[in-house]
Amino acid sequence: MAHDVQDYVRSQTEYEYVKRKRAQEMRSMLTSFAIMIFLTLIAFTTVAAGFSPYLIVPIILLLAAIQVVLQLYHFMHLSNKGSGLVAFFMFSGMFVAFITLLTFTTIIWW
Repeated sequence: MAHDVQDYVRSQTEYEYVKRKRAQEMRSMLTSFAIMIFLTLIAFTTVAAGFSPYLIVPIILLLAAIQVVLQLYHFMHLSNKGSGLVAFFMFSGMFVAFITLLTFTTIIWW
């Protein structure tokens, strides 16, 4: 019933703390977004400059890996409390997938 709901009113200290915390989180997200845009510009620049494909491919893969980690950490909220176990399993799965791909690549091309 609607009349049973009580409103919780924050104190001024709680309000300031939440406001500061959200501002810090927004600043962190904007910084991460700016870094990702910069990494994308680097990738486009290396392709447009006409470098050798043997140089371009590892650079783009490295930049993509950095962007994946940044996106998972900031935009998927893995930096929040309580997501440590989720992050552990996610990064463990990525590590196993990477090792598996590396193994198969080594077996095929060795």
